[in-house]
Amino acid sequence: MSSPQDRRFEPRSAANTRAVVVAPGFEIPCLLVDQSVQGGRIRLDRNLVLPKSVMVIDIAQGVAIEAQVAWQKGQEAGLKRTGQASLRGLVPSRLSDARAAWMRAGGR
Repeated sequence: MSSPQDRRFEPRSAANTRAVVVAPGFEIPCLLVDQSVQGGRIRLDRNLVLPKSVMVIDIAQGVAIEAQVAWQKGQEAGLKRTGQASLRGLVPSRLSDARAAWMRAGGR
């Protein structure tokens, strides 16, 4: 059972997987700590202020998670998922930077 302070409508599951946060002029490795259908939580290597809209690249799964930053506290940030797309094969031009970041991070 979730705590009274937990406002999530969907259960979250531990992910603990390598990821990359991508935004215009911004690319930094992170850890995807946990995720749910509606959002997730990431941990950065250092304190950086994230832009409002980001794309989180799940390296192992080969997906780009489009998200809004809901909150940020130190090196951790909570995300509200707005979309998701595979980075395998042909991708739309709006995902070209995300796919390039995925390839640089070792995605196949």
